Amino acid sequence: MKIGCIAFTSFTTKSDKSGDDVLEAISSIFLEPSKFVSIVIDNDREQLRKALIKLCDDEKCPLVLTLGHTGPGENDFTPDVTMEIVDRKLPGFGEIMRFYSYERFKVSVLSRAEAGVRGKSLVINLPAKSKPAKFCLKLLQEGIAEALEQISGSKPGLRGDQIELPVDKYLPFLKKLRPKINPDEPPSVPLIR
Repeated sequence: MKIGCIAFTSFTTKSDKSGDDVLEAISSIFLEPSKFVSIVIDNDREQLRKALIKLCDDEKCPLVLTLGHTGPGENDFTPDVTMEIVDRKLPGFGEIMRFYSYERFKVSVLSRAEAGVRGKSLVINLPAKSKPAKFCLKLLQEGIAEALEQISGSKPGLRGDQIELPVDKYLPFLKKLRPKINPDEPPSVPLIR
């Protein structure tokens, strides 16, 4: 399987390290050996657009990952460019990354990370720092594998390195989302019979 990754920063040791860490994380998640195509670009909207299109259309990478520049800053336009080039949005990826990352990385609340499909490529915006990026990849591994199967017809095998989430910590939040129905109270919306 060919994997594409864009390290969206200037040419620095930090961006090279993050790219290496993402490659290592991908290798630890998927059973199949991966060819890793990396494009490191400057902080430029048009360069990012061209790089994403090249990885999706020319390189035919089933998985295209961007690193960084997903925050609220003026130069954080990775999610905006991603949404310009994808055919279909997949908002669940960004939602899950923000929700489960917040407990470990409080600044994840600032993330505008997005995901979507362009042709037969899944494009996902990841954080710039290695530790949160690796955490997000492990968190999303089943979703990535399923999306790749639906998009391109090939489902990569997973090593089964599951990430454990403390359900009891999130249970109160989930109960608020799905309140218990009291059978003695009339429904707030009339039932259609």
